[in-house]
Amino acid sequence: MRVIQWATGSMGRTALRRIIDARELTLAGTYVYGSGKAGIDAGTLARRADTGVLATDDRAAILALDADVVVHCPRITLPYDALVEDVAALLESGKNVVSIAGFHWPDAHGDEYASRLRDAALRGGATLAGVGVNPGSVVERIALAATAMSHDLTRLSVFETVDASAMESPEFVFGLMGLNSDPQESDIREGPLGDLYGALFSEVLHFFAAELGGAIERIEPDHRLTLAERPIATAAGTIAPGRVAATEWRWTAVTDLGPELLLSILWTADPALHGDERQGHWTIRIDGRPNIRMSLDIEEPDPGKPPSRALTDATVAVAINAIPHVVAAPPGLFAFHPPAAWRQA
Repeated sequence: MRVIQWATGSMGRTALRRIIDARELTLAGTYVYGSGKAGIDAGTLARRADTGVLATDDRAAILALDADVVVHCPRITLPYDALVEDVAALLESGKNVVSIAGFHWPDAHGDEYASRLRDAALRGGATLAGVGVNPGSVVERIALAATAMSHDLTRLSVFETVDASAMESPEFVFGLMGLNSDPQESDIREGPLGDLYGALFSEVLHFFAAELGGAIERIEPDHRLTLAERPIATAAGTIAPGRVAATEWRWTAVTDLGPELLLSILWTADPALHGDERQGHWTIRIDGRPNIRMSLDIEEPDPGKPPSRALTDATVAVAINAIPHVVAAPPGLFAFHPPAAWRQA
């Protein structure tokens, strides 16, 4: 199967290695955003032997390639829909797209947004799948499957905690995560970051309702900031007192069937700021009859490597494992569904 790797940041380089190493996959092309990487053998970028495939920043050249699928790993951008044009063009060129940068449930954003992608896929005879860990797996494939053990479902609560202390990219930690921002200057909960994450995670909320056979009545945001009381050293830099040391993006989705989904995403410079309840990577609570509690951790097996590498590996594994399913699917928009979920009797 011929595969194009789109982008070579930390996620993209990991995906590129997995593609090169996989016996059943053949690297057909590599797209890079920086001109400094253009012309370099993909194997060099991935710390592998030369592949004979040179990276390119020429979008038209990528669109013209013969390939079965594109593993789409750009960084999520502001605004959220900035990536739609590229993805629609890839689909129209006849390439299936497996993306880790959104597109999990396009119908969450209305018919105009979803139709642009669906129509491009149908014109190209291709399929689009947004995949990942969260969004993509924790609620959609794990927590929802567990609701099949419920006679009655009142609320599904999913709490994610991400330790950002070992992440080295200031652009990511202080930019996209919002840490070290000054709340006296601007409240990131009300600005572009709030809009970005509201759009991204609304796809999880709408998927939840649709999987139960209903729809969202309203979404109630309740975002929270934790400020540093002392300097906090991280791999990306030091967070000064009075600046944001943790962001909790938090939404409650109320459905027309009754059950609610509480989704809480906590990104923190120091997990000790939050007590014992937020020490696991994910805590899942299903309230109803019976009550169900689950915890899920993803761990890096090599103690010499940053803990964040484990989540990178998991996210890329979901994307690579999705390739045969997406290629075999009919043209249009694709989503994995849990084996079973609670349904109203």
